[in-house]
Amino acid sequence: MDKTPAPIFRRQNVIPSSSAIPSSSPAFGTPVHPLRPFNVNPPKAAILPIILPPATLRPLAFRTFTKRHSLTLTSSALQALASFIGRHCGSGWREEGLAERVLEEVARSWKNRNGGVIVEGPSKELQDILKTLEGNMSGGKIVGPGRGLPRGDSMLEVQDGDAVNTRLGIRPTGPTREDSNASFGMSGLGVEEDTKEEDDTNDPRAWLNVINAFDQPRLVETTKPSLLPPASHKTTVFRNRYQVIHQRLLRSEAFQTSSVSSSRKRTLQRSLSNQQSLKITPIANMLGRHGSNHMLLGQLVILPTGNLAISDLTGTIALDLSQAIAIPEDSAWFCPGMVVLVDGVYEEEEESVGKGLSGSSGVGGTLGGRFQGFFIGQPPCEKRQATLGISGPEGGQDHTIGGGFGWIDFLGVGSERAVGAKMRRIERRLMHQPLQDTPTPRRGRAIILGELNLDQPRALQAMRKILSLYAAEPEGSAPLTFVLTGNFTQQAVMARGGSGGSIEYKEYFDALASALSDFPTLLQSSTFVFVPGDNDGWVSSFTAGASVPLPRKPVPDMFTSRIRRAFATANSEAGSHGTQGSAVWTSNPSRMTLFGPNHELVLFRDDLSARLRRTSVTLKRNTTDPENEENAPPEEQPEESQTSEAMELDAAHEIPAVTAAPSISEDVRTAQKLVKTLLDQGYLAPFRQPIRPVHWDYSSSLHLYPLPTAMALIDTTAPPFCITYEGCHVMNPSSVLVPGRKGVGRWIEYEIGRQGKLRECTL
Repeated sequence: MDKTPAPIFRRQNVIPSSSAIPSSSPAFGTPVHPLRPFNVNPPKAAILPIILPPATLRPLAFRTFTKRHSLTLTSSALQALASFIGRHCGSGWREEGLAERVLEEVARSWKNRNGGVIVEGPSKELQDILKTLEGNMSGGKIVGPGRGLPRGDSMLEVQDGDAVNTRLGIRPTGPTREDSNASFGMSGLGVEEDTKEEDDTNDPRAWLNVINAFDQPRLVETTKPSLLPPASHKTTVFRNRYQVIHQRLLRSEAFQTSSVSSSRKRTLQRSLSNQQSLKITPIANMLGRHGSNHMLLGQLVILPTGNLAISDLTGTIALDLSQAIAIPEDSAWFCPGMVVLVDGVYEEEEESVGKGLSGSSGVGGTLGGRFQGFFIGQPPCEKRQATLGISGPEGGQDHTIGGGFGWIDFLGVGSERAVGAKMRRIERRLMHQPLQDTPTPRRGRAIILGELNLDQPRALQAMRKILSLYAAEPEGSAPLTFVLTGNFTQQAVMARGGSGGSIEYKEYFDALASALSDFPTLLQSSTFVFVPGDNDGWVSSFTAGASVPLPRKPVPDMFTSRIRRAFATANSEAGSHGTQGSAVWTSNPSRMTLFGPNHELVLFRDDLSARLRRTSVTLKRNTTDPENEENAPPEEQPEESQTSEAMELDAAHEIPAVTAAPSISEDVRTAQKLVKTLLDQGYLAPFRQPIRPVHWDYSSSLHLYPLPTAMALIDTTAPPFCITYEGCHVMNPSSVLVPGRKGVGRWIEYEIGRQGKLRECTL
């Protein structure tokens, strides 16, 4: 018979008295056997390891090792550091500044060991540094026995005797400010650290990031994304879109119930009672309420019978818009696939096609009867400051308006509340232009070229002319970035059979490389971003230029090797001073950020205007007399005022409000409708899947929530424009060659954080 006691009754190992915790007060003695939770070697805080790609860590490692310590990091060393940081720092490696401290400590320790200029991954020195560092980390932070390690000291310089406590940073004072703010994502943002980092980085292009749509953080990370996901993910796309718009509406004042009664009566033309605030009714809740007035929020869909319907998370009902009026009138398009607000009356029918599907409850199926819509409108947009919960140009905790999602890092560049104020201080230092007698062009500019057809000789000639204008500017004032967008060929070359295929396609990019090589100063000091179109490879080889699924991947490297070589040659001639110029081949759509979350520019190439006109629903024109304006629906007045105040053109094209129809040209009206439709939807592809396919698992990269600070929408079917709506500046340069005007090139010069302006030149 086994007489071994159960583990719970076994005597625990006695901890030596030398390890006992000293008493906090002379009146209380330390027990002989201290409790486990209060051991001097507490268990490490749980960290969820992640897989950190070396390419994601490269910018931070470059600033730490190369800029601050003049060290060269090999790819194997970068891989080892990325694996170590991902395993020990987890998901907070960027937000809480954990990786920065680890890289700083490794660099200092490497120099103290006289490891040389090149940091190699397989070296024994680096392995020893990481092994020692691993033993001094807890919860992703570098710690000593009970205190935080100062950044000025290296833990590997520990000496014997009394120097141990000094090197480990033990101080007689309490925890530092840095420790108290670590849990709020504020570590690494102290004043001393900010000053050092700002002094080491003098080129604003070091803070310029281009984020591929396939690398953008997803809103819901339940499974690994795939290009061939299960069918259930298709409904998730609609559910996510609906919930984002629904919570956005609930944050609007028009949909919030006030506790203070208002003397102003707001009536609907077909409502039986007055309303102080708008209320959304789920479709399933209309069962048994024949003749009642409701406001629905749902997606316009096409039933198998070919009739129009509206659907939300609870059900679907046939929709009749024959008597519907848009609010405001003629301000947006309404197409199947969009999430819209419809106000009208529910009408039951005794015999309905959908009644058998929905049963008595109507949940999950099609309700019997129909919904007679009288007013239809886009869900009102929400400004970026309101979404992030900040106000004023400075932002930060001193300018908080409450609520919002300021702590969420939507793009992987840091959240607004954590790094926004710090990035603004760096921006003021790097982008401030001193007063001069002869003003020089600003450095913080983005040059946006429209569709560049490389198979048109005049298009390359126009690009050369544009680049020559900026190459002639004074030294040090070159734009931060040039954006070149497709379609890079007029037709899908690789789907045309005997026309040359991929060989001909590569020759076009070789010609582009030859043109770019004539401007080495721009290649050395600017970032060139290339956004593909539907006619570009590889996807055009099987779509023949038709609508391809979004997001779409960049042009393959095999076609762009000559362009990369041109940038490498220009950088080698200039030496290794400052941030080198680069060519970035990104996805469509993609994001460009400058100084973290302070400036976000969406890059999107699509002929949206033509697709909206083809698929839009025809609505009734408003023929109400001026005397009936007081009976207008409650959503008309706020939305109309928002459109009039929030949407404006740049200084060169100032126009009256949208409601002043006689004084607005047709091109301007089309541009305003396009911008309002897209930003109110908060989605780059608000169409049915057969019209504009979307990769279900990557649909979060198409969301425009929160609103970006600017958007480059390259649409050749819409007139060129620069419009600001709800704080988001939207620009469309159209194509590089101006249609109908021989020998004229056009582009947009955008001052980041300000406004863009259309520019033209003669060839």
